[in-house]
Amino acid sequence: MKRKELIIVAGLIFLLPLNAQEKKYPEPAPMTPAMTEYWQPQPQVVTPDPVPSDAILLFDGKDLSQWESVKGGPAEWTVENGVFTVKRGTGDIQTKRKFGDFQLHIEWRIPEGIQGESQGRGNSGLFLQGIYEIQILDSYKNETYVNGQAASIYKQTPPLVNAMRKPGEWNSYDIIYTAPTFKKDGTYRTPPTVTVLHNGIVVQNHTIIRGTTPYIGLPEVEVHGDGPIRLQDHGDPVSFRNIWIREL
Repeated sequence: MKRKELIIVAGLIFLLPLNAQEKKYPEPAPMTPAMTEYWQPQPQVVTPDPVPSDAILLFDGKDLSQWESVKGGPAEWTVENGVFTVKRGTGDIQTKRKFGDFQLHIEWRIPEGIQGESQGRGNSGLFLQGIYEIQILDSYKNETYVNGQAASIYKQTPPLVNAMRKPGEWNSYDIIYTAPTFKKDGTYRTPPTVTVLHNGIVVQNHTIIRGTTPYIGLPEVEVHGDGPIRLQDHGDPVSFRNIWIREL
């Protein structure tokens, strides 16, 4: 084969991949709305008022059958006129059921005419999974350490604002809680987090709970599973009503 012919053949071989790349394929079909829609499974229908139909009622206004003493035996707090009230000296109470992730609604009231100041006025506490305390306190014109006022994660994170109503009026907490998960070494894989609305106002916004909430000392990580909702007997006659929970 002559030199000129060799050059032509080599050039044709060199062009083959280019010709292959230039081959045109059909354009993909245009997107339609249906391509990004799915219809199953349909969410469960839940009626919202007065209590969500899928909620667990923790207090029906009649008795404390859903609760027990943390010391064992029945809860001994006082029930009257659709409300239950801390009975001083009887100790904390907790739900018989245990929970993981949940949405909780609870209403509470500091008695009108309450006396005292700082932590000594209308003190109680709400413990998530029996471990992590959301403070209950009369924070209406009552100054105290900010990570110990109402709606604080006790001794950790103060509320974004003070949304307290005055003594004698009802307060509400709406709480969305995500339970922690743990590594094999006992540390958090994912820490517990909580969102709290105090009287409808966001005061904790997906706040990380760093561990236990002791009165003395720093937070510690304790490995645990599901746990109860616990209410504290701190010696003050704080009252409660309209308590329900939804498991998430």
